[in-house]
Amino acid sequence: MISERYFNIAILALLIIVPTWAYFADEPFTITLMTRAAIFALAAVGLNLALGTGGLVSFGHAAFFGMGGYVMGILAHHAQTFTPVAEVPFLIEGTKSMPVIWLVSILLSAVLAWVIGFLSLRTSGVYFIMITLAFAQMMFFFSISWSEYGGEDGLSIYVRNSFPGLNTLDPIQFYILCLAILLIVLGAMARVVKSPFGLALNAARQSPQRVDAVGLNVKRLRLVAFIISGAITGLAGALFADLNRFVSPTMFSWQLSGEIMVFIIIGGVGRLFGPVVGALIFVALEHFLGGLSDFWHIYLGLLLLMIVLFGKGGIIGMICGREKSHG
Repeated sequence: MISERYFNIAILALLIIVPTWAYFADEPFTITLMTRAAIFALAAVGLNLALGTGGLVSFGHAAFFGMGGYVMGILAHHAQTFTPVAEVPFLIEGTKSMPVIWLVSILLSAVLAWVIGFLSLRTSGVYFIMITLAFAQMMFFFSISWSEYGGEDGLSIYVRNSFPGLNTLDPIQFYILCLAILLIVLGAMARVVKSPFGLALNAARQSPQRVDAVGLNVKRLRLVAFIISGAITGLAGALFADLNRFVSPTMFSWQLSGEIMVFIIIGGVGRLFGPVVGALIFVALEHFLGGLSDFWHIYLGLLLLMIVLFGKGGIIGMICGREKSHG
C-alpha cells in the first residue's frame, strides 16, 4: 500500500504539472477543465466536513453552491449595469471585486446554512436527507421565478470579476487563484479535523450518546460543522459562476447536490484529498466520455457501484488502505 501522505503529494503535483504543461503547450481548454475540477473539489471539501467527519448526509448542498453563484451574479450584474442593488439596501452598488464577492458569498451561505441546519438537525437519517433536499429545491424554484435576474434563462456576466494584481481573464492566472484557495481550505480542514472541535465532531458521528454524556452539545457541534460546510460550498459557487461568467437555477439543482456527494464517495469519504480525487475523475470522465456518448453517466454509475461494493474507502482507500490520514 502507498502512504496516503505520498498519494496526496502526488495529487498535488498533478494539480500543478498538468496546467503548467497546458500553459506551455497553448492548451487553455485543459487549464479550464482543471479549474473546473478545482472548484468542484472545493465544494466537495465543504460537504466532506459535514459528511465525512460529522456523518451528516446532506442532499441539499446545492443550495449553498447556488447562493454563492447568485451573490456573484447579482453583485456583478449591478456593477456592469451601474444600478443599485435594490433587494439588499446596505449594498448601494454592485461590485466586480472578487474578495468582496467572496466575503458576501461566504457570509450569506453561512447564514443560509445556519437556518437550514437549525431546522434540519432536529431530525436525523433519511428525514435529514429529505429536509436538506427540500430546502435546495425551494431555492431552485425561487430562482426560476426571479425574473429580474433572468429567471429560468439565468444571468450572464460579460467580464470576469477582478482580483488585485491578476488578469483573471487569463486561464492560468484564474486557475492559480482557484488552486490557492483550494489548498488554503484543505490546509484549514486538516487542522480543523485534528482540533478538539474536529475530534468531538468525529466522536459525535460514532457515538452521539457518549459525547452527550461528557457534557458536549451534539446538535451544536453538528450545526457549526454544517455552517462551515455551507460557507465553503458557497465560496465554490461564487468561483464557479465567475469561471463560466454565468449563473442559472441549475446551480440549485438536486443533481448538483448528488454530484458533489459523488465526488466524495469516489475519492473517499472523510479523506482529506478524497474530494479532489473525485472531482478530477468526474471532470475527466465528463470530458473524455462525454465526447463519445451522451450517456457517459452510465460509466460513472458503474464506477460508483464498484467503489460502493468493493472499495468503501473510495479510490484513496483502495490505493492507500483503510486508515485515514489528514496530513
